[in-house]
Amino acid sequence: MPQSTQNTVSITKCDDYDYAAVRAAIEANIAHLGGLEGYITRGERVLLKINMLMKKRPEEAATTHPVFVRALSDILLDYGCHVMIGDSPGGIFSEGYLRGIYEATGMKAIADSTAATLNANYGTFELENPQGLLIKRLAATDMLNDVDKVISVSKMKTHGFMGFTGAVKNMFGIVPGLIKFEYHMNMPDHDNFADALIDVCLAADPVLCFMDGIVAMEGAGPSGGEPRQMGLCIASPSPYALDMAAVSIIGMAFDKTPTVRRAIARDLGPADLDNINFCGTPWQDVAVTDYDIPEIEVVLRRTLKVVGRFLKPKPIFVKKLCNGCQDCVKSCPPKVITMAKHRPQVALKGCIRCFCCQELCPKKAVKIHRPRLLRFLSKL
Repeated sequence: MPQSTQNTVSITKCDDYDYAAVRAAIEANIAHLGGLEGYITRGERVLLKINMLMKKRPEEAATTHPVFVRALSDILLDYGCHVMIGDSPGGIFSEGYLRGIYEATGMKAIADSTAATLNANYGTFELENPQGLLIKRLAATDMLNDVDKVISVSKMKTHGFMGFTGAVKNMFGIVPGLIKFEYHMNMPDHDNFADALIDVCLAADPVLCFMDGIVAMEGAGPSGGEPRQMGLCIASPSPYALDMAAVSIIGMAFDKTPTVRRAIARDLGPADLDNINFCGTPWQDVAVTDYDIPEIEVVLRRTLKVVGRFLKPKPIFVKKLCNGCQDCVKSCPPKVITMAKHRPQVALKGCIRCFCCQELCPKKAVKIHRPRLLRFLSKL
């Protein structure tokens, strides 16, 4: 990437998902970053690594909106690129499983109406990662071998386990479906898991990062939260600078955002906001003070070591919402969720608080219960 734009973050305003407005906002982002020619060569194959998560409708704000993807795809196609759209969301990384997600999230409609294609390669390979701190080699989706460049197209969302999911965590989707759960199992500590996410991001090496913040998600993200109108398109060559800017806009402290905190410690991006070159709309002009940020366990790490399990949050299954699909059972890394009378139950002693059950529940039937003392201390 051009050295002069490495820590540049472009913020443009866009009130809704009108195609012309979204395209204009993204084109302005690209102009602020010096143009596509600084990152991509005409004729190259480009992967738009979206956040597809699970079978969710676009208006639920859990996935990258298809209009945002369509606009960016068309810009790249007009530039002369070959565009592929792909992700490996939670669950089995297979054609049968992905087919319904592509349909529900609106991605299939994009591929049907443009020259962009959906990833249809469900193979895996071992990717060497010498830059990694914890992960020097990882299982990766073979779609990376079908492209020349990767662009991260994330969604602005809160996250019950990591506080925030943005450009860095979006790249976790290059790890094949169920293998992601092994990382949760082996690295339940927030800082270790943040380092693992950063390692995966380094391996994916996105040349550009875009964030759909037009309608974001707040509260119990990444799938069970509420849509929040923000009206923003954010872009940067650096996933670390983009995430730092995004969490600042929603009022999250860096030290309470594990991926941002660890990126700063590893000197992988700007050390603070003063080291970001902002273009477009000033971040202060769009910052909010009432964003619903989840009270994650990392806030009370030292306290939890003393009081242990009595303060830990835990998943609660709402039986009247549950349809007995068993997605929570299949997605639980430590395998501590079982079915009783067609409804899930969890053995809390083995629960690692990754909240994959909540993240992948199609019915929002999993709530995270936090003791009152935890909620009180989290606000200190």
